[in-house]
Amino acid sequence: MTTTINYTYKDMKKQTIYALASASGKAGVSVIRISGPRAKDFLVKNCGFSGDVEPRKTYLRKIYDEDKKLIDTALVVYFAAPNSFTGEEVVELHVHGGRIIIEETLFALSQHQDFRIAMPGEFTKRAFYNGKMDLTEAEALADLIDAQTKAQKEQAIKQMNGALKDLYMSWRQKLVEKLSHVEAYIDFPEEDIPSDVVFAMQKEVDNLIDEISEHLNDGHRGEILRDGFKVAILGKPNAGKSSLMNKIAQRDVAIVSTKAGTTRDIIDVSLDIKGYPVIISDTAGIRETEEEIELEGVKRAFKQAEKADLILLMVDARDKIEETIALLSQGELANIQKILVVNKIDLLEKSKELKNNPFESFYISVKQEEGLSDLLGRLGEIVDERMGQSEIPAISRIRYREKLLEAVACLQQFNLSKPIELVSEDLRGAVKSIGEITGVVNVDELLDNIFSKFCIGK
Repeated sequence: MTTTINYTYKDMKKQTIYALASASGKAGVSVIRISGPRAKDFLVKNCGFSGDVEPRKTYLRKIYDEDKKLIDTALVVYFAAPNSFTGEEVVELHVHGGRIIIEETLFALSQHQDFRIAMPGEFTKRAFYNGKMDLTEAEALADLIDAQTKAQKEQAIKQMNGALKDLYMSWRQKLVEKLSHVEAYIDFPEEDIPSDVVFAMQKEVDNLIDEISEHLNDGHRGEILRDGFKVAILGKPNAGKSSLMNKIAQRDVAIVSTKAGTTRDIIDVSLDIKGYPVIISDTAGIRETEEEIELEGVKRAFKQAEKADLILLMVDARDKIEETIALLSQGELANIQKILVVNKIDLLEKSKELKNNPFESFYISVKQEEGLSDLLGRLGEIVDERMGQSEIPAISRIRYREKLLEAVACLQQFNLSKPIELVSEDLRGAVKSIGEITGVVNVDELLDNIFSKFCIGK
C-alpha cells in the first residue's frame, strides 16, 4: 500500500528525517541517511564528535546507543547545507549491513527529539522544495533507480541533466513574456494594440504551437522506453506461440503441448533487446469455445493484444491463413503494427502463396529453428525504430503529455481579436499547464502523488 506524504513544507523544515537509503537485507555495507536541521546532533550524541565536523570528509567512528553501548564502527560523512542532496544538513552512516545493526541504528535515531522516519520519496521532495531539482529531474531520478536496460538509463540521465526542464522552461518563459505584453494593454485599455504587434505576437504563438506539437508527435517513444515495448504473440491454438516464446526467451517460460488450449492466461517475459526493455506476452489460442476458463483466456488474449505495441500474428502454415488474418485485423487491433509469422513450414512440401496479406511476413520453423534469426533481427530493428534515442528529449510520462496537450489547447484559442481579458486567460492557462510539469506553480496534491511512489530512503 502506498503511503501519502502529508507533511507540509513548513513541518518538514522543522523535522529531521532518517531512513535506510540502500537496499534492505543482508549486505556488506548499508547506508543510512539523515536530513534536517538537527542531523548533526546524532554525530555529537552518538558518534563522539565534540566540535565542528568538516563537511564532505569521511570519518571512521563508533556508533553508540542511548545507553552508551556500542552498535557498530562505521564510516560517517557530513554534508553542510545547502551543498547536499536535499539542500539541508545531511549525514550519511555507512554501517555494516547486518539486520540487527541497521535496526539498532534506526532505533537510536528515533530517540532524538524532532527525528522521525522518512516517508517514501521525502528526501527527493525536500530536494525539490529547496531548489536542487525540478519535477522532471526528480522523476528522472526515480526512473534511473528503476532502469533495467542501457537505453532506460540513458533516457533517465538525459532528463536528470535538465533536457526536459530546459525545453519546457524556455517555452514557459516565452509565454510569460507574451502574457506580460497582453496584461500591459489591459492596464491601458485606451491604447490600441498596433497591427504589427498583433501580427508578430500571433506568429510567435503559432510557432510555439508547432514546436510543442512536434514534440508531442513522437510515437510515445519516451513512455514506451520507460514502461517497456510490449509484444503480444497472438494466434490460433497449436500455432507454436508458446514454443516461439521459449525460443525468444531462451528458456522454458511457457508449457508446450500438442493439446489445444494449454495456455489459459497471459505469460509475460521481460527481455533486454539491443539495450531496450521488451515485454513478450504469450496468449491463449484464439478459437470458438464453450469451455468457461478457455473462453476467459481468449478474452484476455484480445485485451493483451489491444495494449501491445507490436503483434506477432502466428499461424500454422497448413491452416487457412487468410481467415486468421481477417479475424485479427478488425476493431481495436486494426491500427496496431503486426508481423505475420507462418510457422511449421518444415511440414509443407512447398510454400503457400497468401492472398490479400497486408502484413510483413516471416516463414519459420520453430522446431527446426529455421528463419528465427531473421525474425528476431527484425524485432530488434522495430524496437530500435520505435524507441531509439534522438536529439529531441523524449516525453517520458503521460503526465507531461497531458499538460502539453492542455497548453496547446489554450494556445489554439489565442486570438487578439477577442477581448483582451480572454486573451490573457488563454496565455495564463498555457503558462500554468507547462508550469505544472516542472513544478514552478503550487501543486501540493500533485507533489504528494509523485513522491509517494518513490522508495523510502530516496
